[in-house]
Amino acid sequence: MSEDLWTPHALSDPEASLPPEGEPAAGSVTAGSVTLIVPTFNEAGNVGELLSRLADSLPARLPCEVLFVDDSTDDTPAVIEKAALDLPFPVSVLHRERAVGGLGGAVVEGLKRADTDWIVVMDADLQHPPHLVPELVGEGERTGADLVVASRYIPGGSRAGLAGNYRIAVSRGATWLTKGLFPRALRGISDPMSGFFAMRRPSVTADALKPLGYKILLELAVRSRPAKVAEVPFVFQDRYSGESKSGAREGLRFLAHLAALRSATPLARMIGFGLIGLSGFVPNLFALWLLTHAGVHYLPAEIAANQAGVLWNFVLIETLLFRDRRRHRHWADRIGRFALLANADLLLRIPLIALFVGRFAMEVLPATAVALVTTSVLRFAATEALVYLPRKARTARTTRS
Repeated sequence: MSEDLWTPHALSDPEASLPPEGEPAAGSVTAGSVTLIVPTFNEAGNVGELLSRLADSLPARLPCEVLFVDDSTDDTPAVIEKAALDLPFPVSVLHRERAVGGLGGAVVEGLKRADTDWIVVMDADLQHPPHLVPELVGEGERTGADLVVASRYIPGGSRAGLAGNYRIAVSRGATWLTKGLFPRALRGISDPMSGFFAMRRPSVTADALKPLGYKILLELAVRSRPAKVAEVPFVFQDRYSGESKSGAREGLRFLAHLAALRSATPLARMIGFGLIGLSGFVPNLFALWLLTHAGVHYLPAEIAANQAGVLWNFVLIETLLFRDRRRHRHWADRIGRFALLANADLLLRIPLIALFVGRFAMEVLPATAVALVTTSVLRFAATEALVYLPRKARTARTTRS
């Protein structure tokens, strides 16, 4: 990934100021200091006004620097450079040629470079009011919280800036869904969809984060599990300039992100694997119906229809369970291994059923059910090990050899 970091003033050597990747620099943290991370994508019409309002809002006693992590294809970096010349705080821009991880990935890149006591994350479109930045940090210092969320859903807050009933319904539905899926991790967070929050830098390890899309707070809360959470109310404002980047594609990425977070543990992945396997019966039976009605003999039709179920399962497992483990093998290698294991499962299941019926005198139906569960667990273990072997384990094996 090609990156370009520049600082208009206060940092004569930007590279010298960068901490080791994923962690703050030792001995360099100023108590109460703040890095304000602002991810941007074509926000040239907003960043000047944002910096102006920050200059009016940030008290002189608050040691603060602003880091824009920019994925823009317009002149946003040049506008920031011009607007930053006369500000009382340092401003830096990290421009990424490839927007890896979307907005969430931009925030993680900012985290890796922050060496302050506090991190504040906010959008550039002024829907997050800049005057709340010192209030977020102040609430954290007052309460001892590791994470302080600006919430639209507590007294004093409002989602007024959401355009139209559709976006309000989507936002509310997404909030209910995430809180239902992660009740423990999101305890005390009324607005997990908020993109405006402050956190203590030592409470999060950037390398542990695997963001996908724009809901970085959800990623932080679920993976980092802050010990104490506080909230302050805020009124979601109208965009100052430009149009929202949210759309159907971001919605799909959000759902994929939820699935990845929910399946982070081996047990959750195994349950998800079983449910996906059950869903594979639908395309399997549909393909079987089509082939037999087209005059194909039922035996080759069974074999061909099974492959439809295998393909269905492979796509869902790739998308929902092992999205972050796909890069160490070519897709053709992965699907070939997966298909081999899926068809071997069928060959193993029949002898198992015969064993349960003949040796243990089980009825055919319960014997089939036990065989299905057994082969599903074995296939999950084999798939994880042979198709989606974690990269760290594979690297360690290569090093030893």
